[in-house]
Amino acid sequence: MLHGFVYFNYQTNTSMKHYDAIVIGSGQGGTPLAKKLAEKGLSTAIIERRYIGGTCINDGCTPTKTMVASARMLHLAKHRNEVGVNIKEVAIDFTAVINRKNKIVEQFRNGGLNGLLKTDNLDVIFGEASFINNKELKIKQLDGKEQQLSADKIFINTGGRPTIPNIEGLDKTPYLNSTTIMELKELPEHIIIVGGSYVALEFGQMFRRFGSKITVLEHSPHFLSREDEDIANVIKKFLEDEGIEIYTSCNTKKVSSTNNKITVTVNINNEEKELIGSHILIAAGRTPNTDALQLSNTGIKTEERGHIIVNEKLETNVDGVYALGDVKGGPEFTHISYNDYLIIYHNLFNNANESTKKRLVPYTMFTDPQLGRIGLNEDEAKKKNINFKVAKLPMNYVARAIETNETTGLMKAIVDADSKQILGAAVVGEQGGEMMSMLEIAMMGNLTHDVLRNAVFAHPLYAEALNNLFMQLDEDK
Repeated sequence: MLHGFVYFNYQTNTSMKHYDAIVIGSGQGGTPLAKKLAEKGLSTAIIERRYIGGTCINDGCTPTKTMVASARMLHLAKHRNEVGVNIKEVAIDFTAVINRKNKIVEQFRNGGLNGLLKTDNLDVIFGEASFINNKELKIKQLDGKEQQLSADKIFINTGGRPTIPNIEGLDKTPYLNSTTIMELKELPEHIIIVGGSYVALEFGQMFRRFGSKITVLEHSPHFLSREDEDIANVIKKFLEDEGIEIYTSCNTKKVSSTNNKITVTVNINNEEKELIGSHILIAAGRTPNTDALQLSNTGIKTEERGHIIVNEKLETNVDGVYALGDVKGGPEFTHISYNDYLIIYHNLFNNANESTKKRLVPYTMFTDPQLGRIGLNEDEAKKKNINFKVAKLPMNYVARAIETNETTGLMKAIVDADSKQILGAAVVGEQGGEMMSMLEIAMMGNLTHDVLRNAVFAHPLYAEALNNLFMQLDEDK
């Protein structure tokens, strides 16, 4: 049985080793898939060029939410007097925040690696993979040596990386991305953020709470354009109330660096302006990690931005080659990558016929309060010409929110006026992601809104607000 942690020590002309399956990338889809393939008796290799765990554990979910927790704790402490708690002094230990983050990331990363190493029939290979042809790979180690592998089935889970836009002077200016900003040793004085994405806003609020000045430059004329305007406005207001500057319709023209200061020249609503900060964070989306794969040596098709094209079963146009996670485009969330793995696994081994069609795509933005989203929003329902109703409830009408001093936010649900089915929801509030998940479960179970309206929820929970939310649809109220 193959079992181990492999560092190849072969020269380029070494004969090719064959596997039943090769997984390229150890993200939240690739890691469990490799283990399952091996457990099913397939000789399997998983190839990782950096750290086990992919973006989520190393650069995304785990480190950011760890730091968000520190920022929230500081924010609550600063507002202690509002709930009758008196503390003489509150301060942030930025070094301790980073050390805690690093410790948790290492714990998760090592846990993932150990799980792979303990799996029989699975080789863990560290190196960068590129295609020789459809089913053959070249692996380049850090020491420059190479090994060639082949497989009957290949699964690509290489994820993505921060997109760096073509801005004049950026190549000569020290800039941060969503990974390097979490490696800072000292707290920045003023961060100018290029991009108004969910990642940008999470970092913006986090560092504002730590003590940095924050300026957000959003290219679109609409703040959080994926969300309904009322939801976006609630979020924009609480961010601005915390002192974050937000500009929309902002075109970043050029950047420069002198005397440890960053100058950003922008065009805001056709008016040129210079902004000066200590740091610049580029948060302008993500680029798929397909360039190093040398897909031009294969028949695997990609779209314009480099994402691998797959069908609803995550199959590429080349038989036996699959892509899962961010590298294939579409919703770029950890939980989607994991669900991609489940679809592939069930179809391969359980004779299932699962697909990405019609799957619900929940997501949460981990600002404080959170935004939880599922299904259609109001704008999308209008475009589909659906006969729908809207239920809305401000969080300052929620008993639990008042009791916990967490009244910022809004609950909003879209329901089919004829069938009473819940079509979608957005929850901005404390535990907004958890509340959204309750509504997602209702959608999965085809529960109508009046079932939730009349359900018995323990008092006083945030969940109980679902009674009052759907009470807004009562025609005889």
